[in-house]
Amino acid sequence: MDAIPNNIHMRPETEEQSIGAILVETGRLTADETEMVLREHKAHGISFGAAAMRLGLVSQADVDFALARQFDYPYLPARSGVVSRDVVAAYDPFGPVAERLRQLRSQVSLRWASGRVGASAIAVTGVGRGEGRSFVAANLAVVFAQMGVRTLLIDADLRHPSQHALFHLDNRFGLSNMLAGRVGSEAIVRIGALRNLFVLPAGPIPPNPQELLGRPIFAKRLRTLEGLFDVVIEDTAASSIGADSQVVAAASGSAMLVVRKNRTAMKELRTLRASLEATGSRILGAVINER
Repeated sequence: MDAIPNNIHMRPETEEQSIGAILVETGRLTADETEMVLREHKAHGISFGAAAMRLGLVSQADVDFALARQFDYPYLPARSGVVSRDVVAAYDPFGPVAERLRQLRSQVSLRWASGRVGASAIAVTGVGRGEGRSFVAANLAVVFAQMGVRTLLIDADLRHPSQHALFHLDNRFGLSNMLAGRVGSEAIVRIGALRNLFVLPAGPIPPNPQELLGRPIFAKRLRTLEGLFDVVIEDTAASSIGADSQVVAAASGSAMLVVRKNRTAMKELRTLRASLEATGSRILGAVINER
């Protein structure tokens, strides 16, 4: 993971790079095994990946990895340890959870596009702790980044931050330091293995989170970051312990509600929605978390 550089130059995979070459390059096949697979491929008229699996030389996960690499779709090996297992979309992009997250990404994109003003920032909000805001924010950021757009995930929960833990980052520097004028964009970390994903941790927990977020510098910084990234996603604190999420949503211009099945109280959810609408924030929808 590297600090954000001035200019990011992604390394595209060449169109000519075959699945076999990728499997050899990453140590999943040897040159001799590749020859065996090619003979099997020609003899039976099946794909290279199918031939390699038929010979028992690679697994379906290896073939999925090579296909993703060939089509420039970055994800992490399951046991890489780069991110927490809760960041499902980063290491299991072909599973049902990731598919639902891609559907959510499509809905968010469509609702942004249908808005009167072009917005690229969204605050992920909710009523209580443990309802899944951080999970949704982290994984939504990953699937946007996998689409090839520069995505910034901001941990704006200055009370109980968690994005640094999900992405295994140092939390000594982050949003709170930035709003206090002590650090700049160097606090933003690029998640190198996912290439288009950047994370701004929360930083040290301040004694005055709501006041810090309510300062004009937050909205000003957010506008600047929107100019540098295609998508900005903000994790926020639970509304039950403060009005931080309303402040962040007002600066962002749009919000998404996260509710937990059989846990979130509808009365409190309606109150949160009304308070968000009162700030002028556009509510793009709600996500029901069944985890």
